[in-house]
Amino acid sequence: MTFDKLEKNLMDVIQEEQAKLGFRREKIRLYYPLTTLNHLLDTEDTAEQMEITLARQPESMTRKLGNLDVTRRGDRFCLCIPEEGSAYVHEHFAETGFIYELIRLIGEHDCKLEDIRRLFLSHSENIYVEEMQGEDFDVMIRFPEGMGDPYCYCFRDEGCHVIYHRFLPEDYAELMKA
Repeated sequence: MTFDKLEKNLMDVIQEEQAKLGFRREKIRLYYPLTTLNHLLDTEDTAEQMEITLARQPESMTRKLGNLDVTRRGDRFCLCIPEEGSAYVHEHFAETGFIYELIRLIGEHDCKLEDIRRLFLSHSENIYVEEMQGEDFDVMIRFPEGMGDPYCYCFRDEGCHVIYHRFLPEDYAELMKA
């Protein structure tokens, strides 16, 4: 078990939040189902075991994000990242890159799914696109493995704007089974 994927995910979510809302030095509460934490930590813990696992936060992670306060209700966990975690992400990641470009693009009123495909293609010619008929989303797009962005981005054109959600590949696979 390693905390590397969890650490990266926490930083990615903080960076996404800051791209949408701007930076504020504040606590951030992120909610995770047990299944997602098991995917991120490569474990098969019960909720009780996961509490113990999360209590063992490595120094390499707490040095960057601070000590996370973990609470749970059933199989749902709240990871509270202290102010220094949001500040670390703001100070160490430039406000450039794919997630910033995506959020700016989606914020435009005339954004279309084809515009989003072009944005992905501007970062890699080898994107994976899956049309999603009759689902909550119209299309899923992801980069090839090894690019540093492991997420499956699911988009829906709502007519006047496009919405998206990004999933871990394992969570996306479970969503498609349901």
